[in-house]
Amino acid sequence: MEGNSGGGGGGGGGNDVELLCKTLQVEHKLFYFDLKENPRGRYLKISEKTSATRSTIIVPSNGISWFLDLFNYYANSDDQDVFSKELQLDTKVFYFDVGENRRGRFLKVSEASVSRNRSTIIVPAGSARDEGWVAFRNILAEINEASRLFVLPNQNSEPSEHLVGLSDDVGAGFISSHSSQPSPATDLNVDRSADLPPPDDVNNMGVSKVIRADQKRFFFDLGNNNRGHFLRISEVAGSDRSSIILPLSGLKQFYEMVGHFVEITKDRIEGMTGANVRTVDPPQR
Repeated sequence: MEGNSGGGGGGGGGNDVELLCKTLQVEHKLFYFDLKENPRGRYLKISEKTSATRSTIIVPSNGISWFLDLFNYYANSDDQDVFSKELQLDTKVFYFDVGENRRGRFLKVSEASVSRNRSTIIVPAGSARDEGWVAFRNILAEINEASRLFVLPNQNSEPSEHLVGLSDDVGAGFISSHSSQPSPATDLNVDRSADLPPPDDVNNMGVSKVIRADQKRFFFDLGNNNRGHFLRISEVAGSDRSSIILPLSGLKQFYEMVGHFVEITKDRIEGMTGANVRTVDPPQR
């Protein structure tokens, strides 16, 4: 079994940018990991290739860390203690099931979504101490760490106009111009990786953020004009767009007011649908 960097994750669309490629061999199988980005967002494409078949699953960027945690769970669990798991990422559900055949134990990972036929990869545990799952987990850890380091270039002229929402092919979540590190559901998918710069520096850098909530997108753009610095917050739903302009002098009060409503509605927020993992009860015999 060996892992290395290299191509081979399969061709993507013309607008897809390849950020990172990894290859892993476990027993007779090759696995290709391709971290990619297109105007809809960032995603990880994992392909399994044997001499006769090829299968691919698409993991949205906000699911990479969940995959890492789940593979860590299976790699570190005793044989008798493992359970099937379901990971829900908005419109997608991933199923994790451990099985065994004459070659040994394996982990079957299936992707189901409204826009794609169900797709499955099967990862052998390996010949000793689940080395196949451990190697798979280690590759995910590398990609998860690297994904945080890749940033989208700042665009100074209406940077958010050219960002469209993630489709079901990629999965839903926030689109960030600075980081793809997933945020917990209680943070409503807001990326907080970029702090506000000092006022004197605002006009020298294009700071933009995008979040998605249900069918709407909200764009946050720092700007300045002859009246001073401001934060423009735009709401986009379909072809409709509306904006408010918030002077930086009122930003702290705005933040405190939003925090107030987050606090008084946190019970509802914590119950909202987001990325979650649940254990599947074994069938009754």
